[in-house]
Amino acid sequence: MARSRAVAPVVAACTLVAVTTLLAVGIATAALAFQPPAEPASASVSLSADEGPDRIALVHRGGAVLNASRLSVTVMVGGDPLARQPPVPFFAARGFRSGPTGPFNRAAPDRWAAGERATLRLASTNEPLIDSGDEVTVRLARDGTTVAVATARAR
Repeated sequence: MARSRAVAPVVAACTLVAVTTLLAVGIATAALAFQPPAEPASASVSLSADEGPDRIALVHRGGAVLNASRLSVTVMVGGDPLARQPPVPFFAARGFRSGPTGPFNRAAPDRWAAGERATLRLASTNEPLIDSGDEVTVRLARDGTTVAVATARAR
């Protein structure tokens, strides 16, 4: 007479090992697949604004190297946004005088690193123009996330 009782414990042990192995693989895969969200790039930028030529100058003071082509630039003068915001990079754009410098110029390298300066000048067709004493604020953003904000009083 053959014994059939020994088969059940062997099948149970194999099933338990298989389930444990599958659980371990699933947890390891989930742990390796999880990527914490990337820190948004940030930079320190200083700003100067001049009434006479309606010039805005930004100097990258440190932090992440920025790709100018991925930036959106928003300029506020006296708390009011410009009627036309600068498309970056550009050479000739409505509301701005041709020839921005640094990474704002289409012909310049796309990378904006610490120590580099970018300027633009408002055209008389843009408003509000810069008056002496106006507070000028420039917000740089990438994919809707603020990278830097700088404020200065116009000279």
